[in-house]
Amino acid sequence: MQELDLLRTFLEVHRAGSITAAASRLGVSQPSVSERITRLETELGTPLFVRSARGAAPTAEADRLAARIAQPVDRLRAVWTQPTPAAPETVRIGGASDVVATRVIPALAPLTTAGVRLEFELGLAADLLARLGAGGHDGEGLEGGGLDGGGLDGGGLDIVVSSVRTPMRGIRYRGLVDEEFVLVGAPSLARTIDRERLAHNAAAALLHLPLVAYDADLSIVRRYWRSQFGHRPSNPVAVIVPDLRGILAAVVAGAGVSALPRYLADPAIGSGSVEVLHRPDEAPINTLHLAIPAGRPPAPATARVIDALVDAARGWDSF
Repeated sequence: MQELDLLRTFLEVHRAGSITAAASRLGVSQPSVSERITRLETELGTPLFVRSARGAAPTAEADRLAARIAQPVDRLRAVWTQPTPAAPETVRIGGASDVVATRVIPALAPLTTAGVRLEFELGLAADLLARLGAGGHDGEGLEGGGLDGGGLDGGGLDIVVSSVRTPMRGIRYRGLVDEEFVLVGAPSLARTIDRERLAHNAAAALLHLPLVAYDADLSIVRRYWRSQFGHRPSNPVAVIVPDLRGILAAVVAGAGVSALPRYLADPAIGSGSVEVLHRPDEAPINTLHLAIPAGRPPAPATARVIDALVDAARGWDSF
């Protein structure tokens, strides 16, 4: 390091043509610059400058040395003088495993190159919202929404992307996107439905079909049945999997039928892997919400995450 300081001082004197001017550029005293040049000349065993009242004229050896070291010394100086990057700000986001994977991460990934660190918690809506605010209970929306039972250890959350809007003290909600849900099943199960009966008594026509559900409470499919048929489903339950992508995989495999958001089901519908089993006059709609702590402005990084999600949601398919 001392040798590098000597070389840096030498370059300033060589470029300025004056020990006084070099001292001013370096922010040190004139005697300090003179002492460094003397030390370097002693180490090299040759004079580098001819001092006079008019300044410090470089010798031929000084010119050769300057040509050899100027670029590497300048590069090292640039590295040292660059400001240390600020540590990234962490934003902790709660949400459904499938929603986080398909919607949230693609929307927020660009922020990771701009000083934002993302940390996700996957869990039940009620648990996540309780972490964010002050307790609460499940609402009657299309709850679950693909939420899986992730760990809930550690500190609090900054925001939650939730398919339920449970009134809680300390939480405010902002709608992101309305999702249409469709009842789908594999073609093999679709062929077992009595179409004439379906037109007159859909619930009875579908009663023999096994269900693929998010949980034992039949979240999502229960909401579909209630909104369309006025009661909970009485169908047998074949599979319970707390992830909408897992539900879709089970439906494609012919294990049963289920209600899924159209954005997730449409590719399988388009490929013929599943069929829409029921076409109501008005399909059930559920809003995906952004839950935010109320009463205080979000931290700058959290505000950037909120803005990015709101902007991305404008391009998400609703129907």
